[in-house]
Amino acid sequence: MSKTISILGSTGSIGRQTLEVAEELSLNVAALTAHNNVNLAEEQARKFRPRLVIMTDAAAAKDLKIRLADTEIKVQGGISALSTAATLPGVDTVVTAVVGMVGLKPTMAAIREGKRIALANKETLVCAGELVMEAADRCGAEIVPVDSEHSAIFQCVQGCVDRGEIRRLVLTCSGGPFYGMSKEEVNQKTRADALKHPNWKMGPKITVDCATLMNKGLEVIEAMRLYRLPLTRVNVVIHRQSIVHSLVEFRDGALLAQMGTPDMRLPIRYAMTYPRRAESRAEPLNLLGCPPLTFTEPDRGTFPCLRLAEVAAAKGGTACTVLNAANEEAVRLFLEDRIRFREIFELTARAMTELPVIHRPSLADVLEADAEARRMVLKDFSL
Repeated sequence: MSKTISILGSTGSIGRQTLEVAEELSLNVAALTAHNNVNLAEEQARKFRPRLVIMTDAAAAKDLKIRLADTEIKVQGGISALSTAATLPGVDTVVTAVVGMVGLKPTMAAIREGKRIALANKETLVCAGELVMEAADRCGAEIVPVDSEHSAIFQCVQGCVDRGEIRRLVLTCSGGPFYGMSKEEVNQKTRADALKHPNWKMGPKITVDCATLMNKGLEVIEAMRLYRLPLTRVNVVIHRQSIVHSLVEFRDGALLAQMGTPDMRLPIRYAMTYPRRAESRAEPLNLLGCPPLTFTEPDRGTFPCLRLAEVAAAKGGTACTVLNAANEEAVRLFLEDRIRFREIFELTARAMTELPVIHRPSLADVLEADAEARRMVLKDFSL
């Protein structure tokens, strides 16, 4: 069980809920990181009294340093300082809850120190999964997933000594806010429409990814890396109720599922307490009050981002890096009302088509592919 944690991305949705869980479990919070939300970072710092707070925005770091001058809390600025928080002596668990490729380097740094990684940053495994898993094996670092779907799978395979007994993984997907609509209807949707997720409260980027189904595509790649399985053994089904968080089918035909209310504090708590379970204050799932549970095939024609992610998964190497980086920039343009919903797919597909794939990439190759994909998406936009 975790005792002392660092939280990378403490002011985001996962970071805030992790602090709630840490308070319930009486965990020591040694470090917090954020981008530029100075007010919330100060509030968190004064409540949890970490040794270190990182603000990746330099101006925000300067502001916070002044605000916390009456405390002994150290404040540092810059993206490179994330690795300092991730490798802080005495920390046994690093919660990587930052969004995007910014999480890769600090996660790798924490792995080299042999720390437990409570992984909520899917880009780390999507973009550099082979490198990350090899490093974890070499350094003896545990990677415990925090995403609800991957946590569900992780919990379902705890009794499985021989991973060869797994026939396939089944990732469930809510379908997002546009489920059941035609391609024409979906293409007219706005930023405000895309941010209305039916079941989960999350940050804007991941919420848009849920609307395009890219989030599920990224999770397919993540599952392949975590469990060392080919694409043919990782499937997606639409499950509107978000009660079955994912399933594992074994070679004898048995299916194990993890069920629960759509509450991220459950997988966060399990990542903190694994291999044990701690008492929770949250209301448990009421089976008698559940709606009927339904499962349907995703509509890859209306939501082509899922198919695009599966293409990248089949190619492997830097194809996954390009997919993630191009999508990240396209979603940013969409959130700024600079492109239409359909163009998220179009810009990402163009980068996937035009950029070469490097198999068995080095970390430098991954970072270069990431940068090149971003440049390609943004080349026609003045920022």
